[in-house]
Amino acid sequence: MSTCPFCDHKNIEGTDLCTQCEQPLLDLSRTTARTEIERGLIKDRMTELEPKTPTAVAPETPVGEVLKLMVDQSIGCVLVVEEEKIVGIFTERDALYKLNTSFQRFKDQPVSEFMTEEPQSLDLQAKVVFALQRMDLGGFRHIPIVDTEGHATGIISVRDILRYLTDKLDKLEV
Repeated sequence: MSTCPFCDHKNIEGTDLCTQCEQPLLDLSRTTARTEIERGLIKDRMTELEPKTPTAVAPETPVGEVLKLMVDQSIGCVLVVEEEKIVGIFTERDALYKLNTSFQRFKDQPVSEFMTEEPQSLDLQAKVVFALQRMDLGGFRHIPIVDTEGHATGIISVRDILRYLTDKLDKLEV
């Protein structure tokens, strides 16, 4: 068995890609950390980012209510949950790109019509570097954190990553 350096998943020896995170396993030496920050990114897990409690809504919730909730709570996204499973995520970007200036016309429509379906998620054991890589490649600003049953337990944002990096930089001796 070989262990993926990105997500710690155990893979069958000789596998080219990790079966969990699909990262290449051919050149494992690429993950050698050169700096303290790189070591932290590779070693630290999602718990270091202190995921926030997610705000969840049902798919049939009117998008106008969802936007009011986001404004009132000063949050950038809500998870759309049905039967305790994440079916989508509705973000500030969804509001800008999908509603835009037509908000009044769409405010009573269900959020499920405007959400991003099947968002990628991570569990608490995932490493920070994997969250960073997933956000970068997917262009995401938020990633849900789930338990082993796929239930949302937290949410991290790009701000959490920036706070993490700032804390690491503050601890370095100059």
